[in-house]
Amino acid sequence: MKKITLWRKKLAVVVALMLFQFTFAQTATISGTVKDLNGLTLPSVNIQIQNTSKNTVTDSEGKYQITNVPYGELTIVASYVGSKTETKTVTVDGNLTLDFILLDEATTLEDVVITGVVNPRAKIKSSISITTMDAKQVEQAAPRSTAEIFRTIPGIRSESSGGEGNSNISVRGVPISSGGSKYLQIQEDGLPVLLFGDISFATADIFTRFDGNVARIEAIRGGSASTLTSNSPGGIINFISKTGKTEGGTMSSSFGLDYGNFRTDLDYGAKIGEGLYFHAGGFYRTGEGVRNTGFNANNGGQVKFNITKEFKSGSVTIFSKFLNDRAAAYMPMPVQVSGTNANPKWGNVPGFDATTGALQSIYLNHNVGLGTDGSVRRANVADGMNPISRSIGANVNFDLEDGWKITNNGRFSSNSGGFIAPFPAQVASGASIAESFGTGSTLSYATDGTPFNSANGLVARIHMFDVQLNNFDNFMNDLRITKKFDKAGLGVTMGYFKSIQNISMNWMWNSYLQEVSDNNPRLINVNDASGNPLTENGLYAYGTPFWGNLARNYDTQYNVSAPYLNISLDVSDKLSLEGGLRYDMGQVNGSFAGGTSTTYDMNNDGVISVPEQNVFGVDTANGTAVDYDYDFVSYTIGGNYLINEQQSVFARISKGGSAKADRILFSGLNYLDGDRINAKDMLAQAEIGYKQKFSKGYVFATLFQSQTTEEGGFEATSNSVIENDYKSIGFELETAYNLNADFDLRGGLTYTKSEISSGDNQGNEARRQPKLMYNFMPTYRFSKQKNNSIGVSFIGQTKAFAQDSNELVMDGFVLLNSFVEFGITKGLSLNVAGNNLLDTLAITEVEEGSITENTTNYVRARPFPGRSVSMTLSYKF
Repeated sequence: MKKITLWRKKLAVVVALMLFQFTFAQTATISGTVKDLNGLTLPSVNIQIQNTSKNTVTDSEGKYQITNVPYGELTIVASYVGSKTETKTVTVDGNLTLDFILLDEATTLEDVVITGVVNPRAKIKSSISITTMDAKQVEQAAPRSTAEIFRTIPGIRSESSGGEGNSNISVRGVPISSGGSKYLQIQEDGLPVLLFGDISFATADIFTRFDGNVARIEAIRGGSASTLTSNSPGGIINFISKTGKTEGGTMSSSFGLDYGNFRTDLDYGAKIGEGLYFHAGGFYRTGEGVRNTGFNANNGGQVKFNITKEFKSGSVTIFSKFLNDRAAAYMPMPVQVSGTNANPKWGNVPGFDATTGALQSIYLNHNVGLGTDGSVRRANVADGMNPISRSIGANVNFDLEDGWKITNNGRFSSNSGGFIAPFPAQVASGASIAESFGTGSTLSYATDGTPFNSANGLVARIHMFDVQLNNFDNFMNDLRITKKFDKAGLGVTMGYFKSIQNISMNWMWNSYLQEVSDNNPRLINVNDASGNPLTENGLYAYGTPFWGNLARNYDTQYNVSAPYLNISLDVSDKLSLEGGLRYDMGQVNGSFAGGTSTTYDMNNDGVISVPEQNVFGVDTANGTAVDYDYDFVSYTIGGNYLINEQQSVFARISKGGSAKADRILFSGLNYLDGDRINAKDMLAQAEIGYKQKFSKGYVFATLFQSQTTEEGGFEATSNSVIENDYKSIGFELETAYNLNADFDLRGGLTYTKSEISSGDNQGNEARRQPKLMYNFMPTYRFSKQKNNSIGVSFIGQTKAFAQDSNELVMDGFVLLNSFVEFGITKGLSLNVAGNNLLDTLAITEVEEGSITENTTNYVRARPFPGRSVSMTLSYKF
């Protein structure tokens, strides 16, 4: 009996212990869905229970589940790149459904950046000025070209009035010089698109397209750019691709509502295996474009693909790109100016709207001339800017033992194509144009032979820029080895950049006469006083005698080697220092040739017409050999002090070089002696910056100063060598603020005082450089579901001088852009975007430096296109 009683007591104790354990070890499951403010589910969001090891990520539908969660009060954290981290504290006493809505992150000072740094670092801890833009922010600016994206980046002046490429891009008052982006480099995934940013008729933005493959854009100004890449001391704009690590994609189609355009985009990325991801996408578009060209001026597209394999200590990404696009190149337009040089009155020429008109016409379809092999070559004007690029590359990075890391980023691109566009060498009265062909000469329309009698009486002397881009292949490779000494807070990076850039092109330019009209201008023929024809269907010269003829051919190769060293030191938790040194060595080989005159029956009719008596072609028999070396040293020293987790200050000085390519192959120098070639220009900079993060926004302010020593480059449109030194001081500000969950603001401004410091124009302001540039973009989300939004952007600048002589003033302007987006159903949205809604005549470039005051003048200027409205239907999946 005692044994039974004892057994019962033991059983009771065991049961009590089990009940006690059950009571204090109950678990539950927490699950839910994560969405953004548009109601779209977010995959790959990290969900973690604070102060525990329990965490998970959302699936492709934005859903998550955490099992075996203990009872009690817990804090759940949802974090996602580009969104604010959301924290919720809950009491768990059973299974729980917990959903999150993540807001866009305005306080981007915690973003980790990879451009212009040897190791990824949060913005607030980096000693450089850097701006990041995601795809949504790009969409809000309503850009119509790659260069228009850059208008909202502080410190950068992007004259994007030339269409889908051939834009002039400058930074912090550094001169545009002879065109393109001489001191600023455009990159894709950390490698230059082209080694030089200012190649004539082959600027880097021509070979760059923004589409759904781009995850974000990072843009640095000054700083370490001079030592971490070649020919880019002013800054870097880097297009960073999606990898597919976040599963999903987008399908969209866009239509021009008031202009001819159709574009369809598709991209998708996903995990396809353990540690294996891919992303692919591209676009195709067709249409006349935002100006009246009279034909299908935009036609082509792009496809990109990458695949990434992650390993325990690193990763390998293989990427590729195929681009074959055609876009109209918009040259300066005829514009009417009256008043005075200091206070001009700008307006449209009668019969030519400068915001919608174009020099392209159905009556000028082809350009014919002698190619480099002496045979007839025919080019289609509708091809416009026609970049063709086939690229393949790989990025490899691994963390090794004992604090070592190795990274190699390499790419080969096969580039070619063409550039053809009508340029107005002169706009004048029909009478003065006729007189230039001899006393008593008369003009008539080439279409029907009737006498020239347009309402405005104006004729444009057209030089057809016809450039064949034969071979612009390049190889880029950046190898880095880093060693970290954790105890000392020291990091040392040794790198070696190697690039080979081919530049093979030929110019075949002809001259035409054309009426000034914005509706398919007709070609003009000329007869001498005796009635003899001096032209053929508007063509009066196989060449450009008005400019002394400019037939050219280039076949050169630029072989660059650049070892570099970067040292970083974390002096304390708050203070970090960084310095870099780079040595660029260039070898240039090849040849170039000018032009020569010959007699040739171009149309093969057995009769030598007046234009055929003097056919200007490339003088391949008398080329100039090119064989020279150049070198220069670049350096940078900077430091960042973290005042607290919300504030930091930084300072940096740097000096770097930008080498020249085809721009110096004109002036008859000794191209076999590098010491006698002005092969490089140098840029010295200093900057002091302050970064402040708030709970709902940030402020990023930088004072800068620069000095440019420029040895001259050739500018085709003025047929002259530009040689000046410059200095500038200024201030740039970038800010964003979320007023509440529905309303946020972004904006920036740049004040620059730029001055020419040598030559005949010493003391004058640099041409086309406004003192103030600014942008302001409010966005508001509306409706109960918060999946609808509306936004506007104001992008403007103050007045600037047309030329270095500082006579004719170009007015300041503000461009108003806007968008409204409606969520139709889950994943499906409709976006209507407008650009230049007020149809502002915004001039960015003028060929003439002055006007005859208090009379009516006709100048050649490049304005932004006028009002255009588009609609996009998008499905995000």
